[in-house]
Amino acid sequence: MNLLFTLFVVLLFKPISILFFTPPLWVLKGIENKRVKRSLPKANKQSSADKSVPKKDQKKSVIKEFVYNVYFMTVEFRDTIFLRWISFFPSMHVRMFYYRHIYGADLKRSVLVYKGAELRSPALLQIGEGTIIGDNVMLDSRAGITIGKNVNFGSNVQIYTLQHDYRDPEFRCMPEHFGPVVIQDRAWIGPSTIILHNVTIGEGAVVAGAVVTKDVPPFTLVAGIPAKVVGQRPKNLSYEFDGSHRHFL
Repeated sequence: MNLLFTLFVVLLFKPISILFFTPPLWVLKGIENKRVKRSLPKANKQSSADKSVPKKDQKKSVIKEFVYNVYFMTVEFRDTIFLRWISFFPSMHVRMFYYRHIYGADLKRSVLVYKGAELRSPALLQIGEGTIIGDNVMLDSRAGITIGKNVNFGSNVQIYTLQHDYRDPEFRCMPEHFGPVVIQDRAWIGPSTIILHNVTIGEGAVVAGAVVTKDVPPFTLVAGIPAKVVGQRPKNLSYEFDGSHRHFL
């Protein structure tokens, strides 16, 4: 009896936790989304030159430090642990509700995001009608990701819009390693593809398990590390996905 009760509690722990934390997260994320969107243009214009910081700004009071730490832990829970729980919730409708309405992602009506997806800064993610995001995809939209209509992502695709500079003595994320990714309509991003910052994948392009560091022309097939054009795709594409799916995925 005790074993059955324990199993019951374990199975219900995440759903109950999700319901409990939803109202405060909704408010916090709404405020955070507005702040992130306002700060994005400034981040793109930042200079690599070091700027001196006044001494008065370098010192923080004990209260401010405490508030910062509490806020950081809250954000860490919300954007890492809680969002990860949501990504494995066995209902497409529930996952899409949280991505859209709690985390502020701009996902059109017929978009599907399968289980295990990792979304970084979802408020800066835009996905058009009929697009499918496969299992265990990682979308790092800290500098913005825009995905068009009827795009298909295979499993384990990774997109990075911000990286460290390995040549920098302090291993910082410099402006030249910071930029949005754009994927145009009806592109097909194959499994285990990696796409880096400041890249545009053209309309109808196919990326076959490659590492993409430069723009991909429309209706081309690219493969390899780094990605190179190895073929062409017909331009008479007309398929559209209507968003149909099984309820429990």
